[in-house]
Amino acid sequence: MSDDKFSSPSSAPSELSDERLRPGALDEFIGQSEIKRQMRLFLNAAKKRKKAPDHILLSGPPGLGKTTMAFIASEEMKVPMRITSGPAIQHPGDLASILSSLEEGEVLFIDEIHRLPKVAEEMLYIAMEDFRVDVMVGKGPGAASIPLSLPHFTVIGATTREGMLPRPLITRFGLSLRLDYYKAEDLAELVKRSAGILAIPISDGACMELARRSRGTPRIANRLLKRVGDWVTVENVKMAREEDVKEALSIYQVDPLGLDRLDIALLSALELQFKGGPVGLKNLAAVLGENAETIECVSEPYLIREGFMARTRKGRVITAKGREHLALGRKDLFSA
Repeated sequence: MSDDKFSSPSSAPSELSDERLRPGALDEFIGQSEIKRQMRLFLNAAKKRKKAPDHILLSGPPGLGKTTMAFIASEEMKVPMRITSGPAIQHPGDLASILSSLEEGEVLFIDEIHRLPKVAEEMLYIAMEDFRVDVMVGKGPGAASIPLSLPHFTVIGATTREGMLPRPLITRFGLSLRLDYYKAEDLAELVKRSAGILAIPISDGACMELARRSRGTPRIANRLLKRVGDWVTVENVKMAREEDVKEALSIYQVDPLGLDRLDIALLSALELQFKGGPVGLKNLAAVLGENAETIECVSEPYLIREGFMARTRKGRVITAKGREHLALGRKDLFSA
């Protein structure tokens, strides 16, 4: 079986939806100063030793730059990167096919590594630690396991659910980095950089206004910037200012604190249909008509971090801050 369907040395799921916006070096990567410092030391040490660096685990909420950081590691080491994901590897043979085709020093990037099947995880343990893979030859009673030596390579795993990773897998990573939500100041700088690349005229004040609505997430900031760019084009605006950002994003139902339609619907369901909670995730997802994983991985982390809702042993509950925010009213929220 060809491994084209689950790996590629030249393409990747787009972290920023536009490859032009992806920084190609640590010096170009905005924000995450401690992560950059650790990564720089780690990679420079590997360069001086002239050896492939230890395996790297990147964790954190979606859209913070885990894929971008993997690309940068590959670029800094000047080695190719093979790309796959946990859901794409359905059988041990899929992983064995990728591992056996790796070259010396190559980076193997596994997105959503927490979704690897257990049998593939066990194969990866051996490959990461002993640089070998056991290939089964034949079937039935006559089947035999033949060990195949692998060149030294570096696994970079990315996950939004570090708690789902088994301990034996975590311990095989030599460097574990957790990316956190961005400060508004860093996001404003990122928006300004992206606007320059996309040729969107925007003021510094508008960059900060957009950053405040981006939930601390570069992917969202870049996506919203493009929608502001649409507004600039349609309205023939020479320079996007704060009021333009507010007007443009009100159309897309993004409020001043970055809450969108799903966030408001979630808080409204908690308050109105479940009397403030507690309520279980499945019931909440059913009422909203959304996938439970989307709610848990996309909406909840930001709403909990900002104090709009909380998770208890009995379920999800809305907080006083969440009630206060809802009290502003939908129209006022999105047009403020």
